[in-house]
Amino acid sequence: MKYISGFFYTVLFILLFGFALKNDQIVTLQYFFGYQQSAPLVIMLLGFFVGGFTIGILAMVPMVFRHRRDLHKHKKTLAEIEKEREAAQRASTQAPQPDSIRNT
Repeated sequence: MKYISGFFYTVLFILLFGFALKNDQIVTLQYFFGYQQSAPLVIMLLGFFVGGFTIGILAMVPMVFRHRRDLHKHKKTLAEIEKEREAAQRASTQAPQPDSIRNT
């Protein structure tokens, strides 16, 4: 399996490298207010890919923190339940306490 994945990554790298070599034309990106930027097409694609990846990671951050908070809460609840179970188990193994008799 290690050789198959290595072969796959090598072929993918060669394909993407070939794509980069074939698309080295300069493209111009037009922004608002007359601002423009010129760069090779591959650089533009790479920049937008990295930007999208970064935005995706930043969008996941609140969800990750929420899951971490929920996990901590569930671990705390589980510890309390375990403590109650151990206390109940200890109580069931102890001999019953004699009833106290009052002389009135």
